[in-house]
Amino acid sequence: MSTTTRRVKLANLVPDFYKAMIELDRVSDEGIDPKLANLIRIRASQLNGCAYCTDMHSLDLLHLGDNQQRITLLPVWREAKKFYSEQEQAALELTEAITLVSVDHVPDDVYNVAANAFDEKELAQLIALIITINMWTRVGVTGKMEPGHYQPS
Repeated sequence: MSTTTRRVKLANLVPDFYKAMIELDRVSDEGIDPKLANLIRIRASQLNGCAYCTDMHSLDLLHLGDNQQRITLLPVWREAKKFYSEQEQAALELTEAITLVSVDHVPDDVYNVAANAFDEKELAQLIALIITINMWTRVGVTGKMEPGHYQPS
């Protein structure tokens, strides 16, 4: 069995597509609290096994003044609910359902909890953000992007 060691770089080879992804990313979190947006990005990145995105958004969250304990506990947030607001819990639950859509689709009860925690515009924006980070994690995983090269601004 052979393994591929060379991976294409979308930014170099399909720059228009990559630029469109960047624009989509720019508008995907409009109106969402930056700390919540990064919690969502981290959780989807963890579920998708994207080390690069997990590292990047963890650093972003720390840069925003959040604490390491919340990042560390994120994979087990259900057992550490006191560290996350009800709105964050609803967003994390929705993130997991959308990210793992092939498992259970997006169950009505999960969607309804999120719909009760956010107004319609916020919920739509949250869904856009979740879809966008899932797109980015596929780029990171497929390209075998490695953590350690990102500096938060």
